[in-house]
Amino acid sequence: MVLGKVKSLTISFDCLNDSNVPVYSSGDTVSGRVSLEVTGEIRVKSLKIHARGNAKVRWTESRNAGSNTAYTQNYTEEVEYFNHKDVLVGQERDDDNSEEGLHTIHSGRHEYAFSFELPQTPLATSFEGRHGSVRYWVKAELHRPWFLPVKLKKEFTVFEHIDINTPSLLSPQAGTKEKTLCCWFCTSGPIYLSAKIERKGYTPGESIQIFAEVENCSSRVVVPKAAIYQTQAFYAKGKMKEVKQLVANLRGDSLSSGKTETWNGKQLKIPPVSPSILDCSIIRVEYSLMVYVDIPGAMDLFLNLPLVIGTIPLHPFGSRTSNVSSQCSMNMNWLGLTLPERPEAPPSYAEVVTEEQRQSSLAPIGACDDFERALPGPLFAYIQEFRFLPPPLYSEIDPNPDQPTGDRPSCPSH
Repeated sequence: MVLGKVKSLTISFDCLNDSNVPVYSSGDTVSGRVSLEVTGEIRVKSLKIHARGNAKVRWTESRNAGSNTAYTQNYTEEVEYFNHKDVLVGQERDDDNSEEGLHTIHSGRHEYAFSFELPQTPLATSFEGRHGSVRYWVKAELHRPWFLPVKLKKEFTVFEHIDINTPSLLSPQAGTKEKTLCCWFCTSGPIYLSAKIERKGYTPGESIQIFAEVENCSSRVVVPKAAIYQTQAFYAKGKMKEVKQLVANLRGDSLSSGKTETWNGKQLKIPPVSPSILDCSIIRVEYSLMVYVDIPGAMDLFLNLPLVIGTIPLHPFGSRTSNVSSQCSMNMNWLGLTLPERPEAPPSYAEVVTEEQRQSSLAPIGACDDFERALPGPLFAYIQEFRFLPPPLYSEIDPNPDQPTGDRPSCPSH
């Protein structure tokens, strides 16, 4: 008898949306089919599936233990969200090569359905980062006596929805700062900066309206600017590793001595980025808007306003839904977004991070082809990977952001 051969083994998902992309949320049922195509007749012990979701963190650090001794410290951590196994054909045990309990599969194409439910508890959004990832996948394994197993793994995407229509994410964010420049024994006048945005929560594709005022009472020419940053934080063995990178930025006009510039809703568009990850114990993804004044020859004056990037956009009339398929159609316009032009490099964070933090972030940063790895899902174009330095902590909030500037000393005449 001529033994048959396995021609192909494939996995397909029954999608919940019209774009044929497998995107799920906690509590959803993941279903699909394992397709097996054989030429001739084969005998199998089992055809199984193994579905799993987990978050993993891993990085290494080199340490000196003496003048001539060095060693590498590994930091790893893992969180499992679910682990499901099922037998589609045959029996659970397949660790021997006996001819008992074999199933015959005839020549042709055969399909075997599978189904399992994701946990109702919150899941972390699928993510690929510099030092960790959150992944969900289904693996099919075909076992035959006297043959190596045939295995195939296919990933699917999970979004843990963040609805920005909540009071905490709809609250305005504001702050104010000033800086006085000194040069030897000469003291220049101060520079004033105040900034406000309408809310904390946004979705990719939206434009943040920035309301800001910069008053330059110094003797230098300064430039007001704004930038969005993403911060990835990884936790393992009581240690934390952070990476940070620019997402989008803009600049205002140069401001000479004694002049004031006001932004009445200057817009900065949010490109297609991953949503914030706030509920995973070993990986966090956070965003911030930095409004700052570029001062030549001195440290920049800046304000950091925290942001949350969500998945459920703003509903002006208060109607809300977290249904995945309905949100897909609302976010289709996010698919064609591109990053805004970057007129110049972002400012240095040397004044707000420690030397150790900056040294730990000197690893080479990947090129922009990371954007080509964006998931094609209908929820939004999902950029997998940004790499950042640690951002400064936002700790100053203007209690009266709309207060007139009449109480502030005006610039002296020049």
